[in-house]
Amino acid sequence: MPQTKPAYSRVSIGLHWLMLVLLVAVYACILLREIYPRGSDPREALKAWHFMLGLTVFLLVWARLLARFFTSRPSTPRSWNDWFAAAMHVALYAFMIAMPLLGWLTLSAGGKPIPFFGLSLPALTALDKALAGQVKEVHETIGVVGYWLVGLHAGAALFHHYVLRDGTLKRMLGRA
Repeated sequence: MPQTKPAYSRVSIGLHWLMLVLLVAVYACILLREIYPRGSDPREALKAWHFMLGLTVFLLVWARLLARFFTSRPSTPRSWNDWFAAAMHVALYAFMIAMPLLGWLTLSAGGKPIPFFGLSLPALTALDKALAGQVKEVHETIGVVGYWLVGLHAGAALFHHYVLRDGTLKRMLGRA
């Protein structure tokens, strides 16, 4: 099938793949910390990197939204497939905004510092251990949902590439 939609901008493409690398690193840090004993330096370092990289996702998601607003992208949804893709993108953006905020709120309510590459960010709320526990549970649950969102997004890209052969993946690779 011939391609009918324009390519994404280089900024959008670069931010898309950078966000993927960051999300993989965020998940890797929090999962790899489990191989180290509680309180050990490597475990604490991985947790700190998880926090800092998560907050970097939070900052860059706003850059992605600006790039999406100000640069070329495929047209507005017209088919059920386009509507599903749009809904998936909304879910992914909501995920990339909510997760860092929930993590920040968890640390804040737990009375812990919020590290960000040499800075200590302000707490979002006063010390409240019960709130910290509740928000942490929500954060972890949405983290599992994130695996599904990213997996479905990748699966859809492969479906477009190998089954529909509509050039969607090539556009996000900058090869349109």
